[in-house]
Amino acid sequence: MNALETNFEPIIRFAIFLLVLLVILIFEIVNPRRRLYYSKKRRWLTNFALSVSNSIILSVLLPFVGIGAAMIIQNNGWGLFNLLDLADWFSIPLYLLLFDLIIYFQHRIFHKVDFLWKLHRMHHTDLDYDVSTGIRFHPLSILISSLIKLILILALGPPVIAVLISEILLNATSMFNHSNWHIPKRFDAVLRLILVTPDVHRVHHSTNPDEHGNNFGFNFPWWDRLFGTYKAQPTMGHDSMQIGIEGFNDQRSIEFFPALAQPFNDKPTSNSALN
Repeated sequence: MNALETNFEPIIRFAIFLLVLLVILIFEIVNPRRRLYYSKKRRWLTNFALSVSNSIILSVLLPFVGIGAAMIIQNNGWGLFNLLDLADWFSIPLYLLLFDLIIYFQHRIFHKVDFLWKLHRMHHTDLDYDVSTGIRFHPLSILISSLIKLILILALGPPVIAVLISEILLNATSMFNHSNWHIPKRFDAVLRLILVTPDVHRVHHSTNPDEHGNNFGFNFPWWDRLFGTYKAQPTMGHDSMQIGIEGFNDQRSIEFFPALAQPFNDKPTSNSALN
């Protein structure tokens, strides 16, 4: 990846983000999977405000994470891949595989460690489930996740293009598998063998603790099957299952500042609905 491509990296990522968002949004409108019950305007305003805030915070506090770190490491020949002098045709897919495996285990840890769960829980307390849920994360959660990615890049020394692909894939698949897009059952049955589909990941957002303790994968579906955390379908079915976390299901969960403060306030909200 040359200097010119690196300079255009933010533009490339943003353009792909907008393209994926637009395509998924069209399919959500044309062929929705579930009825949405809560204010889409409020939810989207909060979820996209969180995404923008996260991007700004990362650019200020960790400006060299991702592509920047990969360039420094590659130029200095650091990391396991550089020490072993692995060819790009091998190191790129290997990094994508290891990156996805680390994200899987990171996700599981975020559900196990109390402080990390409180940060990650905000993602789960979206009151509906659509493409915007895939970019709804607490800034502290994103910072911790970025530090984990930085450690992985430092340890492995992957090609810069591999890091770019991994970030694009993570962002795109997060929007895809959180989407409210109705994929035909037969196609979903085949697609879920190689990719986490919305019907797979939606189970993870169930209010049922036994269900949101499964299906941690974001991109590749194999880790859940391999490590015994795969659940094919929600018990109540996709149309009837409840989304979210019990006790955090009123309008404060979809308002920007209450959502930011939520990890530090364990007082449950009321059960009042929001139209």
